[in-house]
Amino acid sequence: MTLTESTPVGADHGHSCAAGPAGPPRPEGEDQYTISEVAVLTGLTAHTLRWYERIGLMPHVDRSHTGQRRFSNRDLDWLDFVGKLRLTGMPVADMVRYAELVREGDATFHQRQELLASTRRDVLARIAELQDTVAVLDYKIGFYADAHKASERC
Repeated sequence: MTLTESTPVGADHGHSCAAGPAGPPRPEGEDQYTISEVAVLTGLTAHTLRWYERIGLMPHVDRSHTGQRRFSNRDLDWLDFVGKLRLTGMPVADMVRYAELVREGDATFHQRQELLASTRRDVLARIAELQDTVAVLDYKIGFYADAHKASERC
């Protein structure tokens, strides 16, 4: 089993890197991308892509006969998922650990589930904090709108 195996969108049965809805459209019939093409498709820099590979966050990336990296659609799926993990605020060390667990295979399902469940709890707590913050902002915006209306009546 490899990190780059793919299953239907949103599935992760230990065989998938699919993160959910697909990212930007990819060229029809293409499944080999240079690092510069992947940078355009993902918004990541070539430096970041090389770093991801170096720290173990990216699986082995194929190379051309000249040694140039050749990314696949599966690699792009994985990068999309990593982007989602980044948005959660998951530390890079935890993302690398998750990638290691995926590479270790099906025996790590429970550990992966726990890592993602813990991240989900953190995200939900942050959402609750942000909802509270929006409520305070709404209150203040309403206060100033009311004060402005009152000053216009004078």
